[in-house]
Amino acid sequence: MARIQEMLHGRTLFFVETSQSVADVARRMAELHVGAILVLADRELRGLFSERDLMTRVVVEGLDPERTPVSSVMTTNLATIDETASLEEALECMTERNCRHLPVMRGREVAGFISMRDLMHFELDRKTEELHHLKNYVHQSA
Repeated sequence: MARIQEMLHGRTLFFVETSQSVADVARRMAELHVGAILVLADRELRGLFSERDLMTRVVVEGLDPERTPVSSVMTTNLATIDETASLEEALECMTERNCRHLPVMRGREVAGFISMRDLMHFELDRKTEELHHLKNYVHQSA
């Protein structure tokens, strides 16, 4: 059974600071081609900011993204998961909490950040590799 820490191997943790403006955070998200990003203060998890937060809490409310600190519009009621959890547990957590992103924890420290898309791609890659091995086995046995 695959564990989340396997998914995180070799991945860089991207985040922004609570003091940054929404405009700066949105530019960083666009640069990274991500739909959500962790918000930290002194390396401690404070929240996450997503495209949905941008639309519902900034645009719809008519706030100035250059003057609005991300800390005032980020999502703070977060589901998190331990890095030793299985992919199935992560998917269950996302389903139960109706979210598409999960900060991954190592004790009180942020170890990574995964999305539902990450889980699907990781599992698809594993299944593709398994199928490749089965095809090779059948071909060699014939």
